[in-house]
Amino acid sequence: MRNGECISGNRKYLLPALCSLLPTPYSLLPTLPYRIGLTGNIATGKSAVGRMLVELGAEVIDADRITHVVLALDGAAYPAVVAAFGTEILASDGSIDRGKLGDIVFSDAEALAQLERLVHPPVIAEIRRRIAASTAPVVAVEAIKLLESGVADDYNAIWVTTCPETAQVKRLMKSRRFTRAEALRRIHAQPPQAEKLARADVIIDTGGSLDATRAQVIAAWEAIKMSTD
Repeated sequence: MRNGECISGNRKYLLPALCSLLPTPYSLLPTLPYRIGLTGNIATGKSAVGRMLVELGAEVIDADRITHVVLALDGAAYPAVVAAFGTEILASDGSIDRGKLGDIVFSDAEALAQLERLVHPPVIAEIRRRIAASTAPVVAVEAIKLLESGVADDYNAIWVTTCPETAQVKRLMKSRRFTRAEALRRIHAQPPQAEKLARADVIIDTGGSLDATRAQVIAAWEAIKMSTD
């Protein structure tokens, strides 16, 4: 424990390119809320777990929503992304068409890595600003690339959601109207679930019923209360 932060393992992954763009390090800020890094691959139930945490009293920050903000016409990442990927990713109103951009980056690992280098720094900066301003006792940040973006040390605990690939495919086909092939392409564009699970402090298996998922969330929540009392 140091300055209100729990250090777990060797979580020192801040990318040098991000450092100058981020706000004051947490170690120099006043006491912060207990921070959960909520991550997991696509369609593994992060948002469902996030909603359950809200019901329990946490504030949840959705990194994907912040990504929408930084990619908006007046967003911090807009000029660089358009310069990198061209005007063909734009809709008729000049905004970035996420579908067109997704078609490019989810079929090209190098393009995806380039997009992440442009988008992650302003997203991380905004997340840190919101955490520092929060008055909630617990803040959970829902982010699919939380570990890959090198900020694991920002969190007291890393929660990882998981489920069978068959469940991921079914959820994507229902929620996003993907074909099976499209769903599998999105799933396989990401690192294997095992890589995130290996770094988890808490694993939430969402492959069963919502009640079964909720029971796991409540158990992990009670453990937080015991550790901070």
